[in-house]
Amino acid sequence: MNEETPGPAARRVRLVVAYNGEPFHGFAISAGVSTVAGTLTDALRQITGHAVVLTGAGRTDAGVHGWGQVVTFDLPADREINRDLVRIAKSLNSMLEPHIVIRDAAWVAPDFDARFSALWRHYRYRVLNTPTGNPFEAATSWHVTTPLDLRAMQLASDAFIGEHDFSAFCRRPKLSGPSKDAPEPSMARRVISARWSDAGSGILHFEIRANAFCQQMVRSIVGTLVEVGMHRRRAGEMTGILRSGSRAMAGHIAPPHGLCLMEVGYPT
Repeated sequence: MNEETPGPAARRVRLVVAYNGEPFHGFAISAGVSTVAGTLTDALRQITGHAVVLTGAGRTDAGVHGWGQVVTFDLPADREINRDLVRIAKSLNSMLEPHIVIRDAAWVAPDFDARFSALWRHYRYRVLNTPTGNPFEAATSWHVTTPLDLRAMQLASDAFIGEHDFSAFCRRPKLSGPSKDAPEPSMARRVISARWSDAGSGILHFEIRANAFCQQMVRSIVGTLVEVGMHRRRAGEMTGILRSGSRAMAGHIAPPHGLCLMEVGYPT
């Protein structure tokens, strides 16, 4: 089967993708390991007969799940199958289920970009706060046995709303090669909302929406807020941690399997 790079007649496709992050080493393609984007790219090449380049709305880490991940890519319209997105989506699901599922497929404008057109990303973190574990929640929630003070955790969450430098809660990228002498990228992000809720049966949800996130940001915030819920920290410490810019000031990083990219927002 000949593979061709999409030419001038290419049309842009948007997929909404759900995935269980446990079997993958993150979303982005990485040599020598299985990733969500790599697996999806290989399947698209087999189905369409063309090499595609995926752009994702968020680069989730190893073990992190996705419900509303958005990807875009271009397909040439020179083959019948490339004009039938329903057929492509069904073929992808038959190849990739149950770990990866295409929830929606649509043609979009040529200038629509999953990453750069996004206005915000929305993540949810699940905590199971019960004395004993639940095997049916083990893959998608962090089991914390110490009773948590939900009110204190919500009070602490308010400090994150607005635009801040999140250096204290982010893993800085490692620069190498020609980029090693470049200025460090900004860790400034604008958080639109951050809140905790009780979903019942011991499940607590932390919902956070921001224009963008840096690596490990949500998990670092959750780990620190859980320490507040355990009364190991005070809610009023969050502003000082943010201002410090020091990763050593924040709490432990929450495990990846409780985190899920729920939704990505775009202009209407």
